Amino acid sequence: MTETGHAAVAGGRLHYEVDGVGTGRVDRSALVLLHAGIANLRMWDPQVPALAERYRVVRYDTRGFGRTETEDVEFTDRGDAVAVLDHVGADSAYVVGQSRAGVIGLDLAIESSERVDALVSVAGGISGFEAERTDPPPWDEMEQLWNEKEWERLAELETRVWVDGWGQPSTRVDPDLRRTVHDWILTTYKQEKVEGKPQRLDPPAIERLDQVDVPTLVMVGAVDAPAEVEAGRHLATSVADARLVEFPGVAHMIHLEEPERFNGVVLEFLDEVDRRRRAPG
Repeated sequence: MTETGHAAVAGGRLHYEVDGVGTGRVDRSALVLLHAGIANLRMWDPQVPALAERYRVVRYDTRGFGRTETEDVEFTDRGDAVAVLDHVGADSAYVVGQSRAGVIGLDLAIESSERVDALVSVAGGISGFEAERTDPPPWDEMEQLWNEKEWERLAELETRVWVDGWGQPSTRVDPDLRRTVHDWILTTYKQEKVEGKPQRLDPPAIERLDQVDVPTLVMVGAVDAPAEVEAGRHLATSVADARLVEFPGVAHMIHLEEPERFNGVVLEFLDEVDRRRRAPG
């Protein structure tokens, strides 16, 4: 049983879905899944059945994606996350963010730590982080293609970066997986939705990692873009008691390349957090 609806926010409506609410376990912990900038809430479909057996799984389309609508207004993604939690009646939640959503989740844990019970950053970054590696993917070319609205070429280039792994052969991953993510990217660009004006955390997270005081799990794909790998490792070594799990031979879309291992790692981590929260004293 899936609950769907829209949460009202300043200048927009956020489309959301909640699973794991039809079992009579209204007291179960909330688990928020935040999607990447190349997808929408549907990217988590393979994970929801397993996660919804234990948690009240909440996901939503951020502004500019999926079925969410917004005016061209200033907003913060972390503020929108809080608005969704309020709308579904969750005082706090476990937060899982992939890619850019890892940044959102981390910023949320810093700015509104009382709303985050644990953080899982999946190939996520750190706001304000500057990588030392000098061999990045072709960001300038991607920006030019975006400005020219060359959606087909841009979708293919982004697929090479985020799915294949930059510098990796296009045959490295299952062709159906590659085609699926390519179509997500292309569909989003072709919609040309209003995205609003997201406001950054100030000061950024890179200057405030000592303020993260929630259990943190960091996942890194070893053949992801070098800057993404560097950011993940830096996050894991900078946050107190953070746990790092690396996936050899995997690029950016960790939860799609190795869904069973991904689910197992997340559930094991959250089981441990659950036990700590229930422990007396």
